[in-house]
Amino acid sequence: MRSAAPAPRVIAVVGPTAAGKSDLGVFLARRLGGEVVNADSMQLYRGMDIGTAKLTTDERGGIPHQLLDIWDVTETASVAEYQKLARAEIDRLLAEGRTPVLVGGSGLYVRGAIDALEFPGTDPAIRARLEEELTARGPGALHARLAAADPGAGKAILPSNGRRIVRALEVIEITGKPFTANLPGHDAVYDTVQIGVDVGRPELDERIALRVDRMWEAGLVDEVRALEAQGLREGRTASRALGYQQVLTALAGECTEQEAREETVRATKRFARRQDSWFRRDPRVHWLSGASEHRRELPHQALALVERAVTA
Repeated sequence: MRSAAPAPRVIAVVGPTAAGKSDLGVFLARRLGGEVVNADSMQLYRGMDIGTAKLTTDERGGIPHQLLDIWDVTETASVAEYQKLARAEIDRLLAEGRTPVLVGGSGLYVRGAIDALEFPGTDPAIRARLEEELTARGPGALHARLAAADPGAGKAILPSNGRRIVRALEVIEITGKPFTANLPGHDAVYDTVQIGVDVGRPELDERIALRVDRMWEAGLVDEVRALEAQGLREGRTASRALGYQQVLTALAGECTEQEAREETVRATKRFARRQDSWFRRDPRVHWLSGASEHRRELPHQALALVERAVTA
């Protein structure tokens, strides 16, 4: 007689921005006796609250949220560093007999936390040379080189994302392999149930536009202005965050505030499509509808999915 499969020990709530992941994560952590572990790369930054849709203390409902507000905006994001921090939190919760609920739409961060990924180190000389070239020639030229060397990476990384293009080219030089070759198969480190929150494109686009409007009304421009005084403009990662990059452009007088607002909506819609494509490639993700007409059922469907996996 076969023994029952081990109970999943980690829950991951993934999907595109504005789908409803944060609220679902709080619900599951409460019902499963766990804590939320943040997997949104921009919510790691202190002070970046409005533009990242970070839950307020009240919205967290007393559920502890780990890995929020841990980096200054001047620090460059590191998936390898996040991996260490996330696994430490996951291991702590498992040791306490509690359930880690990983929540976020940063696909590489989610995989770094739960999968057997090893991230190549950096080479300061190679990085400096590539960054000088980025400054001199712009991201388009480097992206063309990346697409020639690694077509998969060329498709996955936006031609405007200079930071990620530089990193991909650096990894190619260091390892002698395509950047995408450093992303192995779906080999999990933890027993994990991944729940994808699915919202149709028309509705998701409407939610994104409404969210950006609310961010502006909540004081995003003032938030960016305050962070600018703390060095946001010099932060290689934080300064490129959606909304923050556009407001910084407006504060520099390079566009109007209304143009910045409209570009934030457009850029966020593009980003949401890329997030969705990333998670769709992972066959382990169980997709549940987060559409408005299913909003009340979603938490209970997710809980039932977890419980089915436990007893499978």
